[in-house]
Amino acid sequence: MPAKIPRSTNHLDFQHLPQTLAVMVKDFPDGFYIAGHKHERHQLLYATSGIMRLYTDNEIWIVPNDRAVYIPAGTVHAVKMYGDVTMHTLYIDASARESEPESLRVILVSDLMRELIKALGREAVVYRPGSRGDKIAGLIASELELAKNEAFNIPLPADARLQTLCSHLLANPSDRSTLDDWSGRCGASPRTLSRLFEQELGMSFRRWRQIIRFHHAIESLAQGKPIKQVAAECGYLSPSAFSAAFQSVIGHAPSVITGKDVLPVPKGQYAP
Repeated sequence: MPAKIPRSTNHLDFQHLPQTLAVMVKDFPDGFYIAGHKHERHQLLYATSGIMRLYTDNEIWIVPNDRAVYIPAGTVHAVKMYGDVTMHTLYIDASARESEPESLRVILVSDLMRELIKALGREAVVYRPGSRGDKIAGLIASELELAKNEAFNIPLPADARLQTLCSHLLANPSDRSTLDDWSGRCGASPRTLSRLFEQELGMSFRRWRQIIRFHHAIESLAQGKPIKQVAAECGYLSPSAFSAAFQSVIGHAPSVITGKDVLPVPKGQYAP
């Protein structure tokens, strides 16, 4: 029988376990930053409260608490917390899940999976075959097989001209400048910039700007900022226009994060 390890918040205690799955539970304050690192095991990173922003070499990922991010073993990543975060990290033996995709992905967390992850987080770090912990882990593995991909990530460019534009908008999501406005600053025509967005980032300038705005919005809402302020920070002319656009992209209203109602949407105000 393996020795029982007390419930730990040290990730090193989860890298060489006799079982396939284990959950580490750890609390982080708003604004806490975990610098770039990697693990020997695959990870499923999930926050039951607060929101996480994940950074890799060429992308930024937002992880609200209805989603989790699957990080393959050896992937260098950094994490920043927005709001007080209770993080549940599921460490998965890489050799036992060779069929898993090698790329990072975000999945939708079902109500069942959420409760299973929380339940395994209350079990001993090491559990015996056939034990309650082992049975919960088996159910989690089944849920992972069925989980839907729900990515909401920001691709980052390699082209220096786009880097100038994208870096500015990441820091200033309220900026409403058009590609015509950016042409002189980037040293490229609006047509060239538009083509670079499609080629390098796989989407239009408008779509990319919308995604970075909603990244900012989710983080700000999680920190308790009022919707009116968040809408202005994201370049929207009214809270109702912001709410409509947010719901069309994220799938639910900002009030799901804030717990506060928003005004109905007037016609003709969907676009920023």
